[in-house]
Amino acid sequence: MNGCLFCRISRGELPAKKALETDTLLAFHDIVPQAPLHLLIIPKHHIDSLNDLTGQEGPLMGDIITTAAKLADQFGVRKSGYRLVANCGKDGGQAVSHLHFHLLGGRSLGWPPG
Repeated sequence: MNGCLFCRISRGELPAKKALETDTLLAFHDIVPQAPLHLLIIPKHHIDSLNDLTGQEGPLMGDIITTAAKLADQFGVRKSGYRLVANCGKDGGQAVSHLHFHLLGGRSLGWPPG
């Protein structure tokens, strides 16, 4: 989608502090971090939300989860623990209509989150 913030970031039209990039995924630092480590992991092609996933995205979802574990290791939070979160819809806290996962770590994360 042309106007989507995360699509524009994945196309390089807007700046982002990238942590990792593959052919299908982009991970970058959140501009308003909620923890010492706060990355966003997005698919490069547009998917609105979890509600729009079909069975075809199984490999993509696996890549997102294994990428999160690699990033947790890279940034030193794999052993101490981290959180991987996807918000869905307005009431679920999704602020950008492009599927994305928050990878948070570097401090004790309470529950519920807010």
